Amino acid sequence: MDGNNYNSWADQWDDGPDPVTVGSGNKNSSNNSTKYKQKLGEGFGKTKAVASTGVKKLKDGTSVGLQWIKTKYSKATHKH
Repeated sequence: MDGNNYNSWADQWDDGPDPVTVGSGNKNSSNNSTKYKQKLGEGFGKTKAVASTGVKKLKDGTSVGLQWIKTKYSKATHKH
C-alpha cells in the first residue's frame, strides 16, 4: 500500500472537523479546553461508576460460584 494514499480509520469514516483543532485559533480556546476537561472528567466519573458496578457483580458472581462448588463437594464427600 502506498504511504501517500493511506487513510486512517478516522479519515475514512469521520469527515467532520477534529474537535480539538476547531477552537485552536479562537480567543476562547481556554474556555473551550475547560469545557473539554469538564466533559472528560464527567466521562471518567461515569466510567469509574460502571467499572465499580462491574467489579461488584464479578465479586458476587465469583462468591456464589465458589459457594456452589463448595456445596457440591461437601455433598459428594458426605455420601456413605
